[in-house]
Amino acid sequence: MHGNARLADRPAEIITRPQTLLFAASVGIIVTNLFAPQTLVGLIGPSLGAAASESGLVSMATLLGYAAGLFFLVPLSDLVENRVLVLRMLVAAALAAAVAAFAPSAASLLAVLFMLGAACSCIQVLVPVAASMAPPGQDGRVIGDVMSGLMAGILLSRPLASLVADAFGWRAFYALSAAALALLAMLLGLTLPRRRPLAHASYVALIASLMDLLRQEPVLRRRALTASLAMAAFSVFWTAVALRLAAPPFELGQRGIALFALVGAGGAAVTPIFGRAGDRGWTRPATMLCHLGLIAALGLAAWAGGAGAGGSWLPLILMGASAVLL
Repeated sequence: MHGNARLADRPAEIITRPQTLLFAASVGIIVTNLFAPQTLVGLIGPSLGAAASESGLVSMATLLGYAAGLFFLVPLSDLVENRVLVLRMLVAAALAAAVAAFAPSAASLLAVLFMLGAACSCIQVLVPVAASMAPPGQDGRVIGDVMSGLMAGILLSRPLASLVADAFGWRAFYALSAAALALLAMLLGLTLPRRRPLAHASYVALIASLMDLLRQEPVLRRRALTASLAMAAFSVFWTAVALRLAAPPFELGQRGIALFALVGAGGAAVTPIFGRAGDRGWTRPATMLCHLGLIAALGLAAWAGGAGAGGSWLPLILMGASAVLL
């Protein structure tokens, strides 16, 4: 939590397995909007008559909006009842996706995608709500299970967007996303518990307190640094791998690249394991193991994509193994 905000009390309701799956599915559905544009750039730019530089911004707009949402909207969870905040952000996301499906120009689409990304930061309100419902000592398990849905959504967003756009055009993806977000808002409106904070600071003070937290909390600084580096490595791989797979020796088409992304999504299965490791006090060794795994995965990808791997299928198998490990 930010600043001096506190919760009135933990929800009396203890999270059940179906509720955990609902939280996981929710964040997975929401996050597809952040990464799907990376595979739609080649279709969106020409259809709107955008220059190459403008087309590249399409894949950045939602992520820039998401970053803005983390900074300016998520702190509202210390002031506004969380269920209401999540529902308002989901409605805003659904409206933004619907407008994106009919955007007439590149400039209007970039503006709408920025707003869509900002509204999708409600993910980081949902995760603490799920954690607050966890039984004592099981926060890590619940967070790990929910984050597995997030990781699956990130990894599945690219093949899903590719397949929908291939069949119906890129606008159909945003129309489908708008419908999914609207249905999700209705479902969460019926199931989310109320989580009311008792803040003793203004919104401006909460925003200002973010810098104070970084100065005062060394653990937070380390987590922020390591998480940003890990996510950067993850993003670099998945941004570049589509281009590499289209070139020799892989020479995959759009559908083949989509299938490759589905294989990489299998790595999300280990996310709950590391959540449980945190509950057992194994945070440090588990984190070190993950960082070593990142390095090994990128090294394997470099070898598979270079001249070190011979044979027709071996490079693709090794690249797929690196995606799962990453």
